[in-house]
Amino acid sequence: MDIKKLAQESIAAKEFAYTPYSHFRVGAALLTKDGGIYRGCNIENAAYTPTNCAERTAFFKAVSEGKKEFTAIAINGDANDYLYPCGVCRQVMAEFCDPETFQVILVNTPDDFKIFTLEELLPGAFTKQDITKATGKEL
Repeated sequence: MDIKKLAQESIAAKEFAYTPYSHFRVGAALLTKDGGIYRGCNIENAAYTPTNCAERTAFFKAVSEGKKEFTAIAINGDANDYLYPCGVCRQVMAEFCDPETFQVILVNTPDDFKIFTLEELLPGAFTKQDITKATGKEL
C-alpha cells in the first residue's frame, strides 16, 4: 500500500465537501482489499442528523458497488492536525473490517500522518465475528 498516495487521495476528496454550515471540510480515501480506492467527503444538512461524514460516504459508495473487504482508510480535514473518525464512523468500519488489521491513517499532510489499527481506536468493537461467537451462527 502506498500510504502517500492514499493520503493525497483523502486530501483531494476534501475538495468536494459540502459544508455550508461548519465550513469544515473532511476527505477520506478507502482502500479495498483488491487495491481500489473510494473517495468520500462530508456532506452537511441544515437538519444536523442527516449530515454524513467523509468516512461513511467512502464506505457507502464502496459497499453500494459490491465491495466489502477493506484494508485501510486515510482521513484529512481542515484542522491542520490529525482528524480522528467519530464513533459512528468507527462502528461502520467495525461492520466491514478486521479491527486487528484494518489501518486508519490520520493525515495532516502527505508526509505527516499517524497510523492506528481500528482496534486501537475502537477497543471492544461489536463486530459480526462477536455475534458469530456468541450465537454459533455464521452471518
